Amino acid sequence: MENNHVTVLNIDLNAIDFNLNYFKSKLKKTTKLLVVVKAFGYGSSATKIAKYLAKKVDYFAVAYLDEGIALRDVGIENPILVLHPQKQNLEKIIENCLEPNIYTNSLLNSFIEVAKAKNLTNYPIHLKFNTGLNRLGFTKTDIPELISTINKQQHIKVSSLFSHIAASEDLNERDFTLQQIDLFKHSSSELISKLKNIPFQHMLNTSGIINYTEEAEFDMVRLGIGLYGFGNNEKETKRLKSVFRLTSVISQIHTIKEGETVGYNRAFKATKTIKTATIPIGHADGISRQLGNGIGYVFINNQIAPIVGNVCMDMIMVDVSEINCNEGDEVVVYKNQQHIVDLAKKSNTISYELLTAISQRVNRRLTKF
Repeated sequence: MENNHVTVLNIDLNAIDFNLNYFKSKLKKTTKLLVVVKAFGYGSSATKIAKYLAKKVDYFAVAYLDEGIALRDVGIENPILVLHPQKQNLEKIIENCLEPNIYTNSLLNSFIEVAKAKNLTNYPIHLKFNTGLNRLGFTKTDIPELISTINKQQHIKVSSLFSHIAASEDLNERDFTLQQIDLFKHSSSELISKLKNIPFQHMLNTSGIINYTEEAEFDMVRLGIGLYGFGNNEKETKRLKSVFRLTSVISQIHTIKEGETVGYNRAFKATKTIKTATIPIGHADGISRQLGNGIGYVFINNQIAPIVGNVCMDMIMVDVSEINCNEGDEVVVYKNQQHIVDLAKKSNTISYELLTAISQRVNRRLTKF
């Protein structure tokens, strides 16, 4: 079914290329690049981004099975790492040639049993070590059992070993990060010395690429939010290009007289005559209710228009008293990275949440500005 929503998330492919090459420039030519396209490609379009980048990167990563299947369904042939597989989905992971992150002995044994039942040999898996994030992963004490389990069968092989830095963006946590890297190196070395093959290793996310390539570049890096134009601080973000531009239109313009109210719960009461514009985007589209009542703002004709009253499910109203505009004019809801970061701060969250909250009913459009 065609999506005719007038609210559109424009995705700039030139910016994607620029950001990709920016991070590649920080790496050795031999280092593999994995692009993370979980959560609909950080709110963009996982399938469209993956199709565009398929010949430019080595790996993709998703969080869950269905995200990997969606990539396969549009013809993506690259290896796809499933970061958080569940036992009940292991057969479908194999059916779709996806590569699971194995993070417990129980999950490892279950996957081996499924691979054995399917008469598979050397099916690729990835082992994650918990080095301090304390989210998923094996610990150093699990290594003897891992070695025993893996070496007594031929149904799976370990393609990679990896871990995740807890605070790669925060240089105040550098000592802790270096401890994580050291623990991963020792754990990997111990395991690799007993395996029949030599898996590749990876540990760095976007902020890790910026801060820790000298210490932990290893064989591959995982590029996530950086691809979409966000670094680990304001300085780095300014070096990247803005990928997202969320736009809509003015549906109707109202004159609100002194004493009249706007929106649900009559949250706004005019103290003088003002002019408002109604925009077809609301909290069901990803605009947080925390941005209502003058906290959030959009751009109309390059001028700031604050949100008036509460954010509705499908609409917001903005103050256009000082803006020369008409019904049907374009509204820029997210202008660039700096706008998104500012709105995230105003709603007490981070840019990731604003981006991944953009509803799937909002149309996605690939552009080259």
